[in-house]
Amino acid sequence: MAVMEKLKIFIVQEPVVAASCLIAGFGLFLPAVVRPILDSYKAANEVPQPALSDVSTNGVFFFSVSLSFFFSAL
Repeated sequence: MAVMEKLKIFIVQEPVVAASCLIAGFGLFLPAVVRPILDSYKAANEVPQPALSDVSTNGVFFFSVSLSFFFSAL
């Protein structure tokens, strides 16, 4: 029996496994191909990092409060 016939039978018998294999194949293929392509398009001007004094600490405060509520619920 040819490989294509076996593949068709496998897809009909196990559609969820076949779809999972297809999704996993895309998940492995895309980063290996797309990332180098995107890296080759470097921006001409790099964006400078903001000074630490300009960075807001509201996110850190929210994160610490969220963690305290999470662990107090346990």
